Amino acid sequence: MYFNTHTHLNSDDLYEEREQLIKNCFEKNVTEMTVVGYDLASSKRAVALAHEYECIHATVGISPNDCEDYSEEAFKEIAVLARDEEVVAIGEIGLDYYYDTDKKLQKRVFNKHLELAKELDLPIVIHCRDAYEDCYNMLKESGCKGIMHCYSGSDQMAMRFVQLGFYISLAGPVTFKNAKMPKLVAKNVPLDKLLIETDDPYMAPVPLRGTRNEPANVVYIAEKIAELKECSIEEVERQTFDNAKDIFHI
Repeated sequence: MYFNTHTHLNSDDLYEEREQLIKNCFEKNVTEMTVVGYDLASSKRAVALAHEYECIHATVGISPNDCEDYSEEAFKEIAVLARDEEVVAIGEIGLDYYYDTDKKLQKRVFNKHLELAKELDLPIVIHCRDAYEDCYNMLKESGCKGIMHCYSGSDQMAMRFVQLGFYISLAGPVTFKNAKMPKLVAKNVPLDKLLIETDDPYMAPVPLRGTRNEPANVVYIAEKIAELKECSIEEVERQTFDNAKDIFHI
């Protein structure tokens, strides 16, 4: 059985087709998935999906790329949603310096979510791009544990996050021909610290690159990790499933 730890079945690109997409998952033995919120509306939809389908778990939060729409009222609603029995983590949250965005605002919003996660004793799902040192320092200070989602940093940096109590989650890029860093991470981070995800509808893995991604495609991520680690697909399937259950306390 496969556990897809990061899907956006709550996105407008996928939501209306959720019944078929979930059937596609079951056909490929993807039996559990976490639908991840990135703003208030998507967080509400993630929680609703988790109540609608037994195979779905939810996270709630405001991502760094959605900080410009942040308000105290929206965060209060996130805090209420976070107490729902179907919510397994706070996220996706973090820092993203790729675009010319307000770093101070990102850090303030990030800190609010870290405080909420500590209050509720929930793990966190981290979105981090071009901000690894700042993110690491804030996580170290917070004491929170969780997932480095769709990780794109170095294998050395990955192990620093592992030492803080984080799992490293790999997505479509690990299958891309010229994506060297995710392959090094897959090879060098122990399997008991790895997770698999699709981050759909984005970044469809090879051999489907260029098409709309969907949750069932997580099997291609597992296959690539097995190839890189020179182990069986069953071992990757079993260990990443157990890892997901562990971090989400399911």
